[in-house]
Amino acid sequence: MKLFRTISLGLLASALAIGSAAAQDKTIKIATEGAYAPWNFTGAGGKLEGFEIDLAADLCARVKVKCEMVAQDWDGIIPALNAKKYDAIMAGMNITDKRLEVVAFTRPYASGMHGFATMKNSPLAKLAGTGERVNLDKDPQAAEKTIEAWKPLLKGKTVGTQGSTVNSQFLEKYLKDVVTIREYKTTEQHDLDLAAGRVDAIYAAHSSLQATLDQPEFKDMTIAGAGVSGGVLGRGVAVAVRKDDTELKGKFDAAIQSAIADGTIAKLTQKWFKVDMTPQG
Repeated sequence: MKLFRTISLGLLASALAIGSAAAQDKTIKIATEGAYAPWNFTGAGGKLEGFEIDLAADLCARVKVKCEMVAQDWDGIIPALNAKKYDAIMAGMNITDKRLEVVAFTRPYASGMHGFATMKNSPLAKLAGTGERVNLDKDPQAAEKTIEAWKPLLKGKTVGTQGSTVNSQFLEKYLKDVVTIREYKTTEQHDLDLAAGRVDAIYAAHSSLQATLDQPEFKDMTIAGAGVSGGVLGRGVAVAVRKDDTELKGKFDAAIQSAIADGTIAKLTQKWFKVDMTPQG
């Protein structure tokens, strides 16, 4: 009996060890767009680079799992997650109520402003509130007053934005009767159209706009109007996972909290955005 118990315990320990090793050997696939600099982009030789590539490597090390980053077009990124083509999304994706209907999100790992960019010689460069910030949740009256102040200059203009994003949703909610909204597959495409004069302005995250303005070929562009956050623009950028994958969500939550606490996210956002975009609260 004692020998049998010893053998049984030995087999159980071996099974647990094998299970643990198998868990560590599992590769977590994380999708990103690969066309949203500096969050994520495709660099020389087709290599994925950017803030979220660096952050994913750090988070996966904390979780103690192997991770593989894969590129996926933005317009199919959530359906492919739910079809189990990969395990998570890190693609500058903001938490919104609409997205929470189909996926789960971790706690945010970054947050920032959204707004317009236009050419420096455009009348739209004088949009109200340039250099200021308004929040649709914390002070909705001030935010909506600012939006109302934009309308006379924006009337009849064409504004480019990436489709199926919080930016396109913002334009649809607040300005669809004022401007013509032109949606693009990537932010890179609307940047080029603004420079070529095919749209009057673009609307995007300030972090993405600043990365564009830093390129010599876009030196004649400028950010215009107040920066906006909250409301339809979401509650910060986070990792998206399938609703039933509570274990992976919990692991990433803990890893993000750790990366915030030890200053890693502050360091990485300073590196890629030249500003601390650590979520507050």
